Amino acid sequence: MNLEQLRGFVEVARLGHFTRASESLHLAQPSLSRQISTLERELGSELLHRARGHISLTPAGEALLPRAQRMLAEAEAIREEMGELAGLRRGRVRLGAPPTLCVSLVAEALSAFHDAHPGVELHLAEAGSRALVEQLAVGAIDVALITATDARPLPSVTLTRVPLLAEELVVVSSSAQPPITQDAIDLQRLAEMPLIALDQSYDLRAATDAAFREAGFAPTPVLEGAEMDTVLRFAERGLGVAVVPAMVLTDRPGLRSARLAEPMTRTVSLAHRSDVTPGVAVAAMRGTIMATAARFADRDPAVQSLIG
Repeated sequence: MNLEQLRGFVEVARLGHFTRASESLHLAQPSLSRQISTLERELGSELLHRARGHISLTPAGEALLPRAQRMLAEAEAIREEMGELAGLRRGRVRLGAPPTLCVSLVAEALSAFHDAHPGVELHLAEAGSRALVEQLAVGAIDVALITATDARPLPSVTLTRVPLLAEELVVVSSSAQPPITQDAIDLQRLAEMPLIALDQSYDLRAATDAAFREAGFAPTPVLEGAEMDTVLRFAERGLGVAVVPAMVLTDRPGLRSARLAEPMTRTVSLAHRSDVTPGVAVAAMRGTIMATAARFADRDPAVQSLIG
């Protein structure tokens, strides 16, 4: 059994198709088929149900898949670490983060890291926290910024998590219009305003909907935006107000914010798999992110540092 056989097996399991897997691996299909057949003979078990046009896992294949993913992730971590001992002149970091952090904390952290280590290759996976947890679990990314609210806590998985920030949700509106209030806004008044809401797939939308329900309100948004940037642009144009994380106001002079009378917060944590030792470049990225988070907390009273 070798890593190439495991890599081929994992890719076939992921795509459910030998042809697509061979294309993804830049490998001739007969070679990939031989790798899988050899692996099955060595293990003494059939790993795949082979049907025309579709491949599925046997019970033995289902048992092997998570172990193979962990072995490949650990091998990649070893390869990266061996290549990084020369002082971070090269290497790779695969970082995951939700879109709401990519426009603020992540942009600043990546800029600082690239200035310090220009030879390190950077990959950014932009997705919701639940999807990022799944990507960490299969070794698709090395480290992730994940968020959680009281309304929708993240599932328990084998991750090492370092809480970085407690970030308030704030109400944003166009800075070209008069301030919506000089005081904090309560949920009753907020429910009466023209509300621009995030898509229902966002955890933040679930958190605000849950807060409204608990308070006995059911506002109807005037607009729904599929992405955070869309919602912010709507608010900048004066089409309504939106409840968003405080840090998204970074470099947004077209917006002003007001705090909520009944504070809602989310926790921002840095996570990596507990069973995979982070490589040198990943460890350096974690340090850069933690330093950047501390600077955000120093600048914004709606952001509190949780770093020991």
